[in-house]
Amino acid sequence: MRFGLVLSEAAEGLRRNVAMVISVILVTFISLTFVGAAILMQMQIGQMKGYWYDRAQVAIYFCNGFDDTGNCSGSDATAAEIAAVKKQLDSPTLKPYIKHVSIETQAEAFKNFKAQFPGSPLLTFTTPATLNESYRVNMKDPNQAEIIIESTSSLAGVQDVEDQRAYLDQIFAVLNAASFTAIGLAALMLIAAVLLIATTIRLSAFSRRREIGIMRLVGASNRYIQTPFVLEGVFAAFIGSLLAGGAIVAIVQFFVTDYLGSAAVLGSSTTLIGPADAWIVVPILIVLGALLASLSASAAISRYLKV
Repeated sequence: MRFGLVLSEAAEGLRRNVAMVISVILVTFISLTFVGAAILMQMQIGQMKGYWYDRAQVAIYFCNGFDDTGNCSGSDATAAEIAAVKKQLDSPTLKPYIKHVSIETQAEAFKNFKAQFPGSPLLTFTTPATLNESYRVNMKDPNQAEIIIESTSSLAGVQDVEDQRAYLDQIFAVLNAASFTAIGLAALMLIAAVLLIATTIRLSAFSRRREIGIMRLVGASNRYIQTPFVLEGVFAAFIGSLLAGGAIVAIVQFFVTDYLGSAAVLGSSTTLIGPADAWIVVPILIVLGALLASLSASAAISRYLKV
C-alpha cells in the first residue's frame, strides 16, 4: 500500500469537508469532555469513600435532662448506665470489631457545636446541658457498624445510636447522580459524534464515488479504498480527543487543585483528585475517540465497497 497516496487522499477529503470536520472535532471534544468529567468524578468519589468511610464513626448518644426519646425519660444517663455501655463495647462479643472508642462529653460537644456553627442563632439557647454525651466508636470494618447498633441501642440510658456513614451516603448519592448525569449526556453526545462522523464520511465518499469506481475497476483492494476515509474520521476525532484531554487537565489543575484545594470550607484533610489522575484519563479519551471514529467511518464507507 502506498502510504503517501493514502495520506494525500485523506488530506484531500479533509480539505473538501472543512466545515463538517470542524463540527466533528467540536462534537467529539464536548462529548469526550463529559466522558472525562464522569470518569474523574467516579475517581473522586472512590477517593472520598476510601478516606471518609474509614474515619466514619458509630455515635452512641446518651440521654440528657431534655430527652424523652429512645430509652430516655427526661433525665441524664447515670454513670452506671454509661459504664454498662462501655462494658458492652469491651465485651468479647464486640471488641474484635472495634478499633477505638472515645467519649465526647457535653462540654466537648458544645465546643464542637460552636466551631461548626459559628454565629448561628441556635447558640443563643444552646448550652452544654442540651447536648448529648456520646461514645464515638471507630470500627475495624465500617461495614459492620450494624453489629454495634443492634447491641447497644436497647441499653438503658442510650438515646440513639447512629452510623455516621449515613450522612456520607447522602453526599455520595448526590455526587453519583451528577456523575450518572454526565455519563448520560456524554453517551448522547458520543452518539451524535458517531452519526456526524458517518455522515461526513458518506459525503466525502459520495463526492468521490467516480474515483472509487475507477479504483475498483483497476483492482484496488477494499482496505486501500477504505483507509483514507477512515483516516479522515480518526484525524478529526483525534483532534477533538486532544482538546477534551486538555480541557480535563485544565479543569483539574485550575478548578480542583488551585480553587477547591485551597478553599477553606473543604478543610486540609479532604482528599481531592490531582493532575496525575487527569493524565490517566487523557489516553483513555484519545483511544475512545479514535476507536469510535474508525468504527463509524468503516461502517459508513462499506456501502461503497460492494461490487
